[in-house]
Amino acid sequence: MTSPASRSATRPATSTPPVAATPAPAPSAAPATPAAAEDATRRGPDRRKSVVDPRPVGSFERRRGPGRRRSDFVRSADEGELSNEQFLFVKAIDAYKRANDRPYPTWTEVLEVIRKVGYRKTAPMMVDLPAVEDWIEPADAPAFKTPEPAEDDER
Repeated sequence: MTSPASRSATRPATSTPPVAATPAPAPSAAPATPAAAEDATRRGPDRRKSVVDPRPVGSFERRRGPGRRRSDFVRSADEGELSNEQFLFVKAIDAYKRANDRPYPTWTEVLEVIRKVGYRKTAPMMVDLPAVEDWIEPADAPAFKTPEPAEDDER
């Protein structure tokens, strides 16, 4: 067996002449700092320098932008410290899922649980929802309106 060095020495010479190395073009005004070099390669305005938050005030957008911090309510929930209200909601949903053998309740079922816990719509909306009618109900409104029996229904 031959070593790699001896194999390369025994190879026949090729008939093509060696190509002369062409000199690299001289750089034209190279940037002085790496940050300047990075800025020179980017095109368009730097969006990070914008301090205007394009999201509407009453939106459900949870992503944070410049100058937007999580509220104490959200921060504590994200860290596992639930308020009494959050804990009540989680336990009520869990009890509903166990009682009805439903690992993923529908939104209608979630609303049912919320109303059974005691929540009512007593304040106007704080978000702008197009094509949605806002209403307010009394705090002592029943959780569910039972339909009135029809006059011809004889049960």
